[in-house]
Amino acid sequence: MLGGETIEVTGEVWKWRPAEPEAAGWHFLTVDGAAAAEIRYAAIGRTGGFGSIKVTATIGGTTWRTSLFPHKESGGFLLPLKADVRKKEAVDAGSMVTALLDV
Repeated sequence: MLGGETIEVTGEVWKWRPAEPEAAGWHFLTVDGAAAAEIRYAAIGRTGGFGSIKVTATIGGTTWRTSLFPHKESGGFLLPLKADVRKKEAVDAGSMVTALLDV
């Protein structure tokens, strides 16, 4: 755990695709609303480049270190879901997941 606060967020995984059709995309979970506000408060003074926030994330039985990135459209953050995590937890675009975020 990084800073001592654990925040739970549930949402639908979505995939961002670049303009080039042959390029791979990225999978994300949007963290918005009250959860984003809690994270913002818990991370006061600990933001990195581009407003990123380091977290330890857990989905199911898989835990990894990553960063949340500000998401202008939602006013919250994006949690990137790397391929290894998605494979271990059988997660794809459209999957509903619950993530625990240690800030």
